[in-house]
Amino acid sequence: MNRAEKRRRNRNGVAPIAGLWVSNAAWSPTGYGTQTKQVVSRMIKDGHPVAVAANYGLEATMSAWEGIEHFPRGYDPYSNDMVHPYFIDWSKQHPDHRHYVFTLYDVWVFNHPRWDELPVVSWVPVDHMPIPEKVGAFIKKPNVNPVAMSKYGSGLMTKAGIDHYYIPHGIETSIMKPTAQVSDDVGNVRTGRQLMQVDDDQFVVGVVNANKGTAPIRKAFGEQLLAFSIFAERHDDAVIYMHTERFGGMGGIPLDPLINAVGLDESRVKFVNQYQNRIGISDEVLAAIYTGMDVLLAPTLGEGFGITVADAQACTTPVIVNDFSAQPELVGDGWKVRGQPLWDASQNAWFNTPAVEDIVHALEQAYERKGEKSPQARKFIVDNYDADKVYADLWRPYLEMLP
Repeated sequence: MNRAEKRRRNRNGVAPIAGLWVSNAAWSPTGYGTQTKQVVSRMIKDGHPVAVAANYGLEATMSAWEGIEHFPRGYDPYSNDMVHPYFIDWSKQHPDHRHYVFTLYDVWVFNHPRWDELPVVSWVPVDHMPIPEKVGAFIKKPNVNPVAMSKYGSGLMTKAGIDHYYIPHGIETSIMKPTAQVSDDVGNVRTGRQLMQVDDDQFVVGVVNANKGTAPIRKAFGEQLLAFSIFAERHDDAVIYMHTERFGGMGGIPLDPLINAVGLDESRVKFVNQYQNRIGISDEVLAAIYTGMDVLLAPTLGEGFGITVADAQACTTPVIVNDFSAQPELVGDGWKVRGQPLWDASQNAWFNTPAVEDIVHALEQAYERKGEKSPQARKFIVDNYDADKVYADLWRPYLEMLP
C-alpha cells in the first residue's frame, strides 16, 4: 500500500478500491477512452489503484500510460475471456483493498458466465426505449451495481425497478473551452476554421461522430446529410465539416456515395484529415475546431450520453440534437428536433429517427445566429458536467459508499 493509499484509509476509515476498469484504453480518442482517462486518473490520485482492461487500443502486451496500468484485449473482442483472470491478478496485487470491476461499455456484449462471479460496477449506457433485454438482464444481476450515465437512463431504470446510482459523463472544461487558435510543435498557429479548411465568412455546420455500425446507422449520417443538402441549396455560404472516418473502415459506411446521393457538391463538404484522425488529434485542437463551428449537428438515433454535444457547448457552440434518449438533457443552448420510432431488431427496442424537415428548420434557425457564440451554452456545461465537479460531487461519495 503506497503513501497516498495509507493517507486515504486513515482519513476515511475505509480501504481504498483496487479496480479493474473494463473499457477503451485511456489514450484512445473515443468517448469511452476520454471518460476512462478522466475518471481513472482521478481515482488513482485519490489513492485507488486502478488498471484498465482495454477492449480497444491495446493488444498482445501490458502497457502503462500516464501512470495507468493497462491489460491488453483478450482473444475475445470484448475480453470476456480475460476479465476474470485480470481481476484475480490485480486483486492479488492489492490484497488489503476493496475489489471491483468497473465497466464502461455496452453491457450486452459481456456474455461470459464468469461475469457472475465478479463484483461489478457498471457505468451503463442506455440509448434505446425501453432498456434492451440483454442490457436489463446484465444490470439486474445481484453482483452488478448499475450506474446510469444519463437522466434518461436513470428514468428507465427507475421505471424497470432497478436500483442504481446516477453519475453523468464529465467534460474537461479547462481544455474544452473557447479556443481561438492553437500552435503546433514548430510554432505554426492555426484557427479552428483553418484546421477545417473553411473561410471566415462561411457558415460552418460541424458533425463529430464515430462512423461505426450499419444496421442501423446510429449516427444518422443519411438524415443529417440530406437535411444539410436541402439547407445548402438556400445558402451558398454553407459548408459541412465531417470529423469522422470517411470510408467505412471502422465498420461503418462509405460516406462519399451518400454525399453524392443527396446531391452535395464536394466543395461543400470538408473532412478531417484522415491520417491525422487515425493517429490522434489532441483535445486542444478539437476545442479550436468546435470553437470554429457555427453549430454542431448531432441528432442521432440514440445516445447513452453524447460527449460531442457537451464538448461543443463547452466551447460556446450551440447544438442540434434529436429529442430522444440522453440528447435533450444536454442542451444548454440549441435545438431539439422531432423524430419517429425506429425498431432495432438486434436489441428488441426502439431507436428514434430524426426528421429531416425538422433538421432543416433547426439549421435555418442556427443560420440566423451565424457567427454568434453562446456563453450560455458553456455555463450550462460547466455548471452541470465539469469533470472535477462530477468526480468530487458524485464519484467520490459513491466510491466511499461501496462496501
